Amino acid sequence: MEALPRQTIVDVLEDRLREDILAGRHPVGGYLPPERELAHGYGVTRTTLKHAFGRLVQAGLLETRHGVGTRVRDYARLGGADLLPMLVRHSSGWIGEVFEVRRSIGALIAERAAARATAAQKGELRALLTAVAEAGDADAVQLADIEVHRALARATGNRVYVLLTNTLFQAYLPVRSALVAPFTDPAAAHARLAPVVEAVVAGDGGAAHTAAEDYLLETELIMLGGEGA
Repeated sequence: MEALPRQTIVDVLEDRLREDILAGRHPVGGYLPPERELAHGYGVTRTTLKHAFGRLVQAGLLETRHGVGTRVRDYARLGGADLLPMLVRHSSGWIGEVFEVRRSIGALIAERAAARATAAQKGELRALLTAVAEAGDADAVQLADIEVHRALARATGNRVYVLLTNTLFQAYLPVRSALVAPFTDPAAAHARLAPVVEAVVAGDGGAAHTAAEDYLLETELIMLGGEGA
């Protein structure tokens, strides 16, 4: 194994171990080599290795049993949605599955928001939609758009929808620079999103569901079409 650079050594080792686990070099359910052997192979101290292990245990990729060893956790069976950001960073193939959930959850959130949004929340949605049109560049438009969707989730009154929305965005944000195509024109981005907000403000759940489905599918197609641009 190639020795790691000494700068931010724990961070670099964590990244290397995570990639090795997700790539299957350390099989799910199997134990990692003894710490002394693994530390020597990566060119780090056992203390550094233990710090990296601790982070990966918290991330849900490893589990350590005292006196037995450190095993690769079956994260696909036992893991939660909090693993999505690292999985998306590891493989772009995950982004299509994130988008599928984004469509179904996003449409349901819009429908629930239309039924439950308070007057104050409707006012917030209008203001956030205006911010999309007024954003100065594609990055700012993209971030303004995200805030509209966070507000829609809050307007459902269901905290689980808020957490799901946050999780999906955490998976999306690390690669968002490659998915910026729908946000290069602030006026067009505003026009695409406006029917969703208008239907929610009007309290029309069916129209909100349909508008959100249309919006999410259209932006997904633009994102994927522009991903390699």
